Amino acid sequence: MPYRRTEAVVRRLAERERTILAAATAIAAEHGMAAVQIAGVAERAHIAAGTVYRYFPSKSELVAELVASVAAEELEAMAAAADAAPGPLSALAAGIATFAARSLQRRRLAWAVLAEPIDVAADASRLDFRQSLAAELEARIRAAIAGGHLPDQDARAAAPAIIGALTEGLMGPLAPSPGEEPGAARAAVQDVTLLCLRALGVVDARARGLVAQVRLP
Repeated sequence: MPYRRTEAVVRRLAERERTILAAATAIAAEHGMAAVQIAGVAERAHIAAGTVYRYFPSKSELVAELVASVAAEELEAMAAAADAAPGPLSALAAGIATFAARSLQRRRLAWAVLAEPIDVAADASRLDFRQSLAAELEARIRAAIAGGHLPDQDARAAAPAIIGALTEGLMGPLAPSPGEEPGAARAAVQDVTLLCLRALGVVDARARGLVAQVRLP
């Protein structure tokens, strides 16, 4: 009769995997994706390197799962903020601003997950994240167009352009640091969200009103 894991064993294994991923994510957030190494992750998680290898046979698999884990969190937060908005245009603004704010809060991690050079094997997970982000934005843009809130346009082309603006405007090496003054991060998020709404065809006064109404995390 084949061995069947008990629920307690399954929970313990899942918790160990979460611990490893949390350690890898913390390292990426502090030092970038290049710093995510099996030995360092094991030390951070207070376990043996051999244990990490039992869950993730290679660094590439660990990084790929890290990207997928962060992507799931960000997409869920973005969709939840948009779904809570009162209308399609407000939903679009809330989704953009929420993603921007969360990315700025964990700027190094966001860049590591979205754009920092990593190995080819892990790039597939990153591409999935970008495609999912684009799909979420495209759906929100289409809804706003259908409701007459945006001018007719190619939502499929507009969505990745918005991702580019968010990535380069807030996280990339050319993005200015918001500084430590009170409200600086919020102002940076509002500015880039306003830029995105203007680019999609929202008139300035209305765009400013939408941005002011968004509740940032």
